[in-house]
Amino acid sequence: MKGVLNLVSVGPGFSDLIVPRAQAALRDSDVIVAYDLYLHWIEPWITGKEIHTPPLTQERERALLAIEKARSGAKVALISSGDIGIYAMAALAFDEMREDDDYEVNVIPGITSANACASLLGSPLSHDFATLSLSDLLCPWDWIEQRGRHIAQADLACVLYNVQSAGRQEGVYRIINIMLESKSPKTLCGVIHNAYRPGQKVSIHHLEDLLSLQFDMLTTIVIGNRFTQRKRSFIFTPRGYNNWDTPAEQPVVDELPKHALWVFSGTGDGNALANELAGQGYPVVVSAATEYGGEVAARHCSGVSVWAGHQGVEARKQALSQNQARAIVDATHPYASLISEQLMGLSKSLAIPYLRYERPSSFAADSGIECESTEQAAKQAIAFGSRIFLTTGSKDLATFLQAPGAAEREWFVRMTPEPEFIQRAIDLGVPRSHICAMQGPFSQAFNEALWRDLKIDCVITKDSGDAGGYNAKVAATQALNIPLLVIKRPKLEYPFAASIFDKVLAQLQAWNIEA
Repeated sequence: MKGVLNLVSVGPGFSDLIVPRAQAALRDSDVIVAYDLYLHWIEPWITGKEIHTPPLTQERERALLAIEKARSGAKVALISSGDIGIYAMAALAFDEMREDDDYEVNVIPGITSANACASLLGSPLSHDFATLSLSDLLCPWDWIEQRGRHIAQADLACVLYNVQSAGRQEGVYRIINIMLESKSPKTLCGVIHNAYRPGQKVSIHHLEDLLSLQFDMLTTIVIGNRFTQRKRSFIFTPRGYNNWDTPAEQPVVDELPKHALWVFSGTGDGNALANELAGQGYPVVVSAATEYGGEVAARHCSGVSVWAGHQGVEARKQALSQNQARAIVDATHPYASLISEQLMGLSKSLAIPYLRYERPSSFAADSGIECESTEQAAKQAIAFGSRIFLTTGSKDLATFLQAPGAAEREWFVRMTPEPEFIQRAIDLGVPRSHICAMQGPFSQAFNEALWRDLKIDCVITKDSGDAGGYNAKVAATQALNIPLLVIKRPKLEYPFAASIFDKVLAQLQAWNIEA
């Protein structure tokens, strides 16, 4: 009598998501081979059957056991969660199968992790997409990176499987940084923990925010493309087969001047530097990361062109190349290290001179308590205060709000009035009454009055220099006698850096870049 090998997919974990054909295969099988967790999901269809549960790490042993039972004439069901043919047991079974085996083989499809997670987010995979497993147990890590880079360059939506484990902590952040080389940092993403299982958690983030989150093997990450949108509490990617226009916010580079200095700004002193360069007769393009930043630059800079919006590395590369930029002047915020690293990389690949302008540090030992990292600042703030005020912007909110003990504190945040920043704070659980959306810098008197009225007992800031209102924060916290925690500036090796405008001008002239 010939045996039967049923390769059965049981989906994400709820019995009502197991397809009828899988239920029939379970009922028809005499032998069940599965990881023991799956038995709870398939219990209604396996009563009285011969059951084998080799441990989770013994996947090949499970496949071999099922095959041996089928060779002996038994009807066997080899079980896998999700779809058994996607990062699962079917490939191992076919790998161990012999050409002369004569048992019947049935592959029963199921709901994958990708489409289960997508359904919880809305419809993010409605156009071309890819999946990428971050486990390097069966695949070299350099292959994973190479595939991740191609996914990012093609701007495919993608689903990351096997995101993080106890022994694989850093790989996911490496892949996120690779995605950021070509995708916009504002690309909408979903993080799903335990999809359709007890303890399910679903959250929406921008791609850049993922760097501050912690994951595990029960987490799946869905990354959109540049067209992915948010509506209500969902994200979706338009199908767009016949009318997939470039999004309205995509900057148009054809109208920008050729042979200009490109000043990457978004700060008041960066805009002032662009003004100074334009005043010296240089053609200048100011690049700002947000529409609001572009509006501010347009108001405060005369005689410059503005290129604003969320761009990835590839878009910047094309713009710089297409417009034959003469030099990259990096005047971004002192803590925007990722952008600075990307701009230095573009400088090398395009052979365009790179110059870093960074406002001078204002930190002194008696002005605040220096913290080596955002994590250390969060830990100290939770120890010092109960009503904590963040002047660090929106990027690192998750690090503070998800730190151990953070839920027992009240958090107040101040950020620029960008709707997406405000929404990020709300999504992370900050009450609307605790959000101060306004453009700085602020005076000592303003800070002092605000923090007194809010009964703030600890303030966290960055070493943003006098241009960022640092000294006013110091004076206000000292007047109120409350601690000021100062996150240390990141240290990068710049090929050339200056902290005064005259040195910027002198270096341009030394490079023979004349107005």
